[in-house]
Amino acid sequence: MKEFDYIIVGGGCAGLSLAYELEINGKLKEKTLAIIETREEYKRDKTWSFWKVFDHNFEDCVIKSWNNFTINTPENSNELTNKKFPYQSIDSGKFYKKIKSKLSTNSNVSFFRNLKEVNSENSIIFNSIFEKELDKSGLWQHFQGIEIETPNNIFDEEIINLMDFNCDQRKDVHFFYTLPFSKNKALIETTWLSNLEDQSLRDYDLQLENYIENNLGIKNYKINFTEKGAIPLFSPSLSNNNKIINIGSAGGMTRLSTGYTFLNIQEHSRYIVKNIENINKVKIFSIGEKYQFLDKVFLRVLEKHPEKMPKIFFNMFKTSSNTIIKFLSNKSNIIEDINIISKMPKLIFLKALFN
Repeated sequence: MKEFDYIIVGGGCAGLSLAYELEINGKLKEKTLAIIETREEYKRDKTWSFWKVFDHNFEDCVIKSWNNFTINTPENSNELTNKKFPYQSIDSGKFYKKIKSKLSTNSNVSFFRNLKEVNSENSIIFNSIFEKELDKSGLWQHFQGIEIETPNNIFDEEIINLMDFNCDQRKDVHFFYTLPFSKNKALIETTWLSNLEDQSLRDYDLQLENYIENNLGIKNYKINFTEKGAIPLFSPSLSNNNKIINIGSAGGMTRLSTGYTFLNIQEHSRYIVKNIENINKVKIFSIGEKYQFLDKVFLRVLEKHPEKMPKIFFNMFKTSSNTIIKFLSNKSNIIEDINIISKMPKLIFLKALFN
């Protein structure tokens, strides 16, 4: 079996982002890379969205950018505008195609279906896979989205509905999410923050059908694309060692209070490439201890008081758009953190803090 300098286990967002960063920075001219990926073909399967708080390599894969967004509860609605940090959505199909095309020009890069096909004894391994099944009783963000197309122009394509809590909560936290790509095309997603043990929450098709018809007033549409997923909102115990470096969600790149991962992956990939010659000796990259601490407290409140979360989320967005975006994107300063924290109900958060 052939030996490789680097092995990336998992050719999804994190694995391919790292491979692309290595390639465009000339780190694979004299080094070999094996990417272990089980899928037979790459096609659009996800939509990654985020606030663009720094430049990234995939502007040509962006479906659309927005500067306006709303948060809705049964009692209130709040619209925010931000010209500095647009909200963007990446088409995973274009992302895969771009990276695969770039990597195909380098004979030092090879794809395999199984790690047993390569000699990994002397390789540095970057792992993005959870080897064991994760705890379904923990807190997850699970969702299903459909891109719909209507015969008439219905959507305001300049504004997204980031969170709409006007829906059945079923004693958990539930909201809908609408990204209008054009006047007659939008991604609409039902999202839950709950454990995965309750199968009754996963009647996603019915949830979407009811929301589109009753909340959006749309009866005539076709479905172009469906995506489904589940993101753990807890940190599985995975250890880094001098041969295996965890990346992506396995490497702690998911912001636990939001599920946002894409830009954290890009930042982690840059850090790895910058330090690739001494990657076994440098400090492990993280999104920040203060965010990990604040998210744990926040999620304790969410688990204990799901009925209060629509109002809590709504109040978070009563700050300036710059403040909330930077906070959710791990770029806030202490004054902005305090501003966000001041919007939270004091008693239940203090109880969660000392629990």
